[in-house]
Amino acid sequence: QVQLQESGPGLVKPSQTLSLTCTISGGSITATNYYWSWIRQSPGKGLEWIGYIGFRGGTYYRSSLKSRTSISRDTARNQFTLQLRSVTPEDTAVYYCAGSVGTPATGVINRADFESWGQGTQVTVSS
Repeated sequence: QVQLQESGPGLVKPSQTLSLTCTISGGSITATNYYWSWIRQSPGKGLEWIGYIGFRGGTYYRSSLKSRTSISRDTARNQFTLQLRSVTPEDTAVYYCAGSVGTPATGVINRADFESWGQGTQVTVSS
């Protein structure tokens, strides 16, 4: 029932900020016990969890990305946003937003642990 849609620029220059928005339909970003994650997949690599924002607004980030990552939400628009600062070509990936009931596993990603997924959007970091 819940549907997610990513949006944002597909090309970002090195050292700039990657910014993506996920729009939630068919559910509320504040629904009890729901957590909203950003996940990415680089060529030749598996799914990598980036971070989440929970139904109370709390955030949690992957340790290796924490210093560069911010996730925020707009409850009026039922949206949440990823900002990844100081990007390099290694940040080139397909970026997904995803929803889970309860906090998700943040190590090896099992796609089935997330109740809903966006279609993904390609982001390329290049000058």
